[in-house]
Amino acid sequence: MLLLLLTGVIATPWLAVRAGLLLARTGARRTRRTLLKGAVALAWAGMIGMYTWGLLHLFFLDESNQAKACQETLGPEKIKNLNGYESSFVPLRFGCRTESGRTYEAAIPGYVNPVTGLLGVTSIVLTGYAIRSDKKLEETTT
Repeated sequence: MLLLLLTGVIATPWLAVRAGLLLARTGARRTRRTLLKGAVALAWAGMIGMYTWGLLHLFFLDESNQAKACQETLGPEKIKNLNGYESSFVPLRFGCRTESGRTYEAAIPGYVNPVTGLLGVTSIVLTGYAIRSDKKLEETTT
């Protein structure tokens, strides 16, 4: 988990700065290709940043914070039936499992996975489009 966090903390600002530089180009240096590359970098920065944000929530969950998160989610009545914890990295989640077998989501904000997924799909589509555009440009110049 530490390696994922470190990668996200480094990659997010690097990609955001790269996107800003590409999108801020002016004059003859501002082409459709550089704007597309800037959009690709911005989408990847957003996706990696959002995933890292959710991962930080998991990282700082020590034993007492896990119990607190479950208590806030389950309430005073259901907390008595707490049987254990479940967590995963894809999708990011931390759950409080009760004796009935039901798992209640806690600690990870509800917007993290949908936004990460949407930005992930956007990043992949834009990357594919950029690669395709580069190949077409390469074919026309040869």
